[in-house]
Formats: sequence, C-alpha cells, structure tokens
Amino acid sequence: MSTGLNALYTELVMEHDKRPLHEGLREPFDAEVHHVNPTCGDEITLRLHVEGDGDERRILDVSYDAIGCAMSRASASIMADLLIGRTTAEVDPVREHFEASMRSRGRIEGDEELIGDGIALLGAAKFPARVKCVLMPWKAYQAALVETGVLGA
Repeated sequence: MSTGLNALYTELVMEHDKRPLHEGLREPFDAEVHHVNPTCGDEITLRLHVEGDGDERRILDVSYDAIGCAMSRASASIMADLLIGRTTAEVDPVREHFEASMRSRGRIEGDEELIGDGIALLGAAKFPARVKCVLMPWKAYQAALVETGVLGA
C-alpha cells in the first residue's frame, strides 16, 4: 500500500470510531452477547436480530455498545455495516477472509470487494495484540449466532 492509502485508511478507521454506524443497543433482538478482551480491557455487548431459516437466515440488525480502543470500536462499526441485510451464508466468506487476513501478519492482502471498509483495519494484522482488538466484535457475532441456534456450540 502506498503512504497515501495508509493515511486514507487511518482516516477511515478514525471516522468509524468517531461516527460509528449502528451503535446503540436496539430491540428486537434474538441474541445478546458480551465479550471482553482481558489483555487490553476492550468490551462489546452485541445484539443480533435474524429472520428466516438455514442459508436463507437474514441478518436484520446488529447493534452494539463498544468500549475500548479506536481499532475495536471501528471494527464493530465496519462489521455491523457489512452484516446487516445479508444472509448468514453470504457473510461466512466475508468473515472467513477477514479473519484469515487479520491472522496473516500482513502476508494476505485483503480483498476490498469482499470486506469493504474492513480493508482499513488490516494494518493491525502486523501487531498480534491489535488483532484481538479488531477480531473481538467478529467473535461476538459468532457467539450470537450460536445463541440464535444458527451455529452449533
């Protein structure tokens, strides 16, 4: 990435942190989970509202309350925006690619077509402690899927 793109992505992370999308716990919801990153103190309470069955189960809403660093709060905002309106089957490849990119320590370039604004978070992949911050909202989403019965425990 060029220096200009890095600056742009930094601005994008800060924009999601300052003006988070879908923030605030809303009703109705089918699952509520609370995750804490004990190494840094980041926390998220996430609510998931879904409708339908099987691969056609659609994510109607993702709402959350996040406390912590800019990276974890921006990740929650970006994730919620990526998920709402899609089916859980449509989200699976997005989540899998994002997580693989984050765990690659910078060896896997993110596919912006697939992960959208999530591309702005991939600079954290080179910092293992930050990877946990960025992935915490995604892990909360997966736990909420288990709560709704979409995923097995």
